[in-house]
Amino acid sequence: MMQAPPTPSLTWGLFLDVDGTLIELAETPFDTRAGDDLKALLSEVCLRLGGALALVSGRSIEYLDALFAPLRLPSAGLHGVERRKASGEMHGASFKDTQLDRARTALTDIVQTHPGTLLEDKGRTLAIHFRMAPQFESEIREAVQAIAATLGTNYHVQSGSMMLEIKPRGFNKGAAVKAFVQEAPFSGRTPVYVGDDLTDLDGFRVVESAGGVSVAVGDRVQAQYHLDDPEAVRAWLKTIAALIDSHRE
Repeated sequence: MMQAPPTPSLTWGLFLDVDGTLIELAETPFDTRAGDDLKALLSEVCLRLGGALALVSGRSIEYLDALFAPLRLPSAGLHGVERRKASGEMHGASFKDTQLDRARTALTDIVQTHPGTLLEDKGRTLAIHFRMAPQFESEIREAVQAIAATLGTNYHVQSGSMMLEIKPRGFNKGAAVKAFVQEAPFSGRTPVYVGDDLTDLDGFRVVESAGGVSVAVGDRVQAQYHLDDPEAVRAWLKTIAALIDSHRE
């Protein structure tokens, strides 16, 4: 039996994946919704941890802000291609990468000829989803790898849950976490990373190497600790929100 996360602490710095971790995976990437209860919970956990809570997602920061509005949490978007510090300072401003234009055209052709597949254009990365058309997985993988190869060595393919994403090389969620833990209010805290997918493995490795805590959600990946699903994650977050800060009481 996989082990539940340890007793939470106010000395933690918390890093949370979004899709499949905080929120159940939707049929399409455009159907994700965050309820008011979740927003209030994240706000309270952030308060309890002195602001040391960051979202680490494949989504863009613009998308995360819209999803969790009016919250504007420290965030790493596009697997770390862009990052907003707790101070609000942005690194890696969002823009449409025209070097991906050939890939945009090729991927558009693929989704038009493979019913049920979807293209998610995030400006600086391109994701193709096949959750609703799993029969095309091997064909899609081969095609996406070939398309990425035409872009040169500055780009690579990131695998995820029923999706593949072409993104700039050199960025990942672990590197984003490593940057956060060197800054206030995360520095000096025990880093805790919670995620459900292959894209979260780099985050797990970074927090583990720093003596922190990794928590896998579901059964797609392995970590030090385990939670069954996003509902269990939200219940666990409530235990953090309920912690009493002796300095405030």
